[in-house]
Amino acid sequence: MSDPKDFVAGVDSDQRRSPQRVVFVTRRTSAQVKANYEEQVQTYPEVLFRVVLAIEILAIVLVGMALLFNAPLEGIADPTHTPNPAKAPWYFLGLQELLHYFPPVVAGVLVPTMLIVSLVIIPYFNINIEAAGLFLHHRRRRLQIFYVTAIGLLVFLVAFHVYVAAVPSLIVAIAMIVAANSSPQSKSASCRYLSKKPMAWWVMTWFLFELIVLTAVGTFFRGPGWSWVLPWRS
Repeated sequence: MSDPKDFVAGVDSDQRRSPQRVVFVTRRTSAQVKANYEEQVQTYPEVLFRVVLAIEILAIVLVGMALLFNAPLEGIADPTHTPNPAKAPWYFLGLQELLHYFPPVVAGVLVPTMLIVSLVIIPYFNINIEAAGLFLHHRRRRLQIFYVTAIGLLVFLVAFHVYVAAVPSLIVAIAMIVAANSSPQSKSASCRYLSKKPMAWWVMTWFLFELIVLTAVGTFFRGPGWSWVLPWRS
């Protein structure tokens, strides 16, 4: 009830022309919606056929790779000999890299849960529903929130010496600052592109960037005792 404009009532028979929340239909009008029908694409068979075709192509590619390349498996597990380092599958190496810096409860439970919940909830924020650039409206207030969040995150990562996660966060923060100082009318195509991106795009970009960097570090740069090694040295 804070915004009375959402509950304005009117008298009309065309809902598209008068999109009030409440419309009283009188005897002289009819309850109808006068709309122009736009071109539509049927889910079946057009869209469904494309999905099935994509699944079949992917299955053929995976089967071909399985036939041509051997899986990178090690020998039979020996309970008396633990490999050093004992690495998780590649899709868990990013999480294992975080376990190197944080306690198991923090890196294994709290951080993944917070990230997943954020990725689910953030797209429904009003600034994303508007489908506009993050800093195109209320720029000053959003910049203040951004600076507080970015600086707090970077200080937290540096305090725990998580430099492999701090560097991607710093790069994304710099890109967001560039977007905040750009507009859709900027001369640079990259600045125009960044200025139009909503908050959900930035959060997902940061998440994927962090995931790729942590996974790459755990795969190529971790040796015995989870120490830092160069990938071109045995």
